[in-house]
Amino acid sequence: MSDKGTALIIDDSPTEQHVLRSILEKAGFHVEAALDGQTGITRAKELRPSLILMDVVMPVLNGFQATRKLREDKDTASIPVIMVTTKDQETDRTWAERQGAQGYLVKPIKAPELLKVVEAVMRG
Repeated sequence: MSDKGTALIIDDSPTEQHVLRSILEKAGFHVEAALDGQTGITRAKELRPSLILMDVVMPVLNGFQATRKLREDKDTASIPVIMVTTKDQETDRTWAERQGAQGYLVKPIKAPELLKVVEAVMRG
């Protein structure tokens, strides 16, 4: 499978990172990771990934705050963000969209569902 670029996973759970990493690597992505929103923003600026998978509930900066900061920075504003979270309320989805997320998935993640959203978001 061809290289689809770099995906950055921002999630404070090593288990979730492992699950998402294995799905994305099999799909042809190079995968990097960060354990909190602030570190994730720093890594996004360094890596300029093709895609970011963002958890919501994390230490330092939550996913909503981190996504908003990524959108406000011209260097990272165009990187697609998909929220990957346990939060399954419509208000959470709406809030994620308002912060600039292009996708929203509820854990536990299934590979076909994740890849479908990733492809849609990357097509724009």
